[in-house]
Amino acid sequence: MLNLKGVGVALVTPFDEQKEVNFKEFDTVVNYVIENGVDYVVVLGTTGESVTLNKREKQDLIQACVEITDKRVPVIAGFGGNDTRSIIEDLNAYDLSGVDGVLSVSPYYNKPTQEGIYEHYKAIATNTDLPIILYNVPGRTASNIRASTTLQLAHEFKNIIGIKEASNDWMQLHWLARERPEGFLLISGNDDLVVPLISIGYDGVISVIANATPKIFCTMVHNALEGNFEDAQPVVHQLDELITFLFEQGNPAGVKAAMQHLGICNDHVRLPLMPVNNELRKKIGEKIAGLGKELQTMVNANMVK
Repeated sequence: MLNLKGVGVALVTPFDEQKEVNFKEFDTVVNYVIENGVDYVVVLGTTGESVTLNKREKQDLIQACVEITDKRVPVIAGFGGNDTRSIIEDLNAYDLSGVDGVLSVSPYYNKPTQEGIYEHYKAIATNTDLPIILYNVPGRTASNIRASTTLQLAHEFKNIIGIKEASNDWMQLHWLARERPEGFLLISGNDDLVVPLISIGYDGVISVIANATPKIFCTMVHNALEGNFEDAQPVVHQLDELITFLFEQGNPAGVKAAMQHLGICNDHVRLPLMPVNNELRKKIGEKIAGLGKELQTMVNANMVK
């Protein structure tokens, strides 16, 4: 069984000044998050700016991620979109050796019905043997995977193993926790909600902030999963404003600014995204500095390696 409880990190894709993929910094990022406690990594997610990457870059990033992780943690690759046939073609065309599963965002822009969403995922599930994690993020897709649709897919397809849920609809979030089949993973799509979601039965998170502060964030999540909310709660309050800052001018511009402040990678993003402005960069830097010397010590240790 693929164990994806805990913290997955939606990896950033570092770019150089010419906006080409910086594989040296990608190596640094992957090793940094693994050595500081993440349970698995996700390549080609939204945070990785996957919609701006061509097919050759995507294949190269998958291969690099598999090689760098070296089976230390599972590797999940993002394959989603609004053209069902293209997703299936890509899943069959890419070399996915060493990839442990797929994260597939629901169709965006088309605004399909629930029947269309069901048939979309049915087609994907029946055309790959890889485990599939659904991804519901209405704020980006302009449509919602209703709990009833998620549960139908969970019951009918064994390789649909979980959902990254970012609807912010607490009735829907509770419904999934109450009715999910045994073993079906419920993964928070929001860093700021993961601890309260764990309290109602969720299994963890696919995180953005874990790119920058993996040890602090992972310790908080692992404490919550062990039922130790007394130690998890203060960290929720410690990180809440930083998490808000990271999304204020778009993801991954915010987290890349934090990572540049720490010296992990630069903050270049591809158009139409832009780096954060100087005012927000200063606020992010101050929050990172406020997390203390322990964080910078972990970064420095990783840089030496």
